[in-house]
Amino acid sequence: MADAPYSHAPLDVLHEDNHLLVVNKPAHLATMGVGPDRVSLLDLAKEYIRKKYHKRGNVYLGIVSRLDAPVTGVVVIARTSKAAGRLSAAFRDRKVEKVYWAVVDGQIEPTTAHLEHYLRKDERHRRVHTTHADCPGAQSAWLDYSVLGDNARCSLVEVRPGSGRKHQIRVQLSAHGYPIVGDRKYGSRSPFPQGIALHARRLTLAHPVRDEQMKFEAPLPPAWHQLKSIQQLL
Repeated sequence: MADAPYSHAPLDVLHEDNHLLVVNKPAHLATMGVGPDRVSLLDLAKEYIRKKYHKRGNVYLGIVSRLDAPVTGVVVIARTSKAAGRLSAAFRDRKVEKVYWAVVDGQIEPTTAHLEHYLRKDERHRRVHTTHADCPGAQSAWLDYSVLGDNARCSLVEVRPGSGRKHQIRVQLSAHGYPIVGDRKYGSRSPFPQGIALHARRLTLAHPVRDEQMKFEAPLPPAWHQLKSIQQLL
């Protein structure tokens, strides 16, 4: 397995049992699906399981939640095919509560809102655009946000997406006029030390085997504490 073009830290494990592995993904690390010259979060997770449990041969892990490479935070990985099937169904049926924190450029208005858009993937340019309902390939997307704090330069918002579209939060906040800090792809001109200021903060779901609700919370990465304008909001 080749090294990625950055120095990755050890896997940050938030929870582990016989059915689940929940980790805090760093920025600039793809969740999965990269070429042989790069390392993904799935690669690191398999290596972690292989070494910890002295496993030989292939290690089964199933990614059931993904984050864009520049995004940080909670990612859920199934350790068995049974858990993967049940968790994938829970995400598909919107039985999982997802909470993100984002820092956006400017003082966002209103302070609470429900946003609805139709989104369309542009595979050629690896972007997602807002469009209209009748456009071929259009998918509905919606989210709710509320402001946790703001200053003259930026706002800290809590985002609860109701759908799970690619780049959804990034595109919808930008379309609303407030791109995420550091997200140049979707219009931000503000610098961010590493990745973008979007973090999968909490995730609540039913355990795939036990009759138990579980909540996982990922601490903010160091980059959030490196900019004075963001420090003031935390």
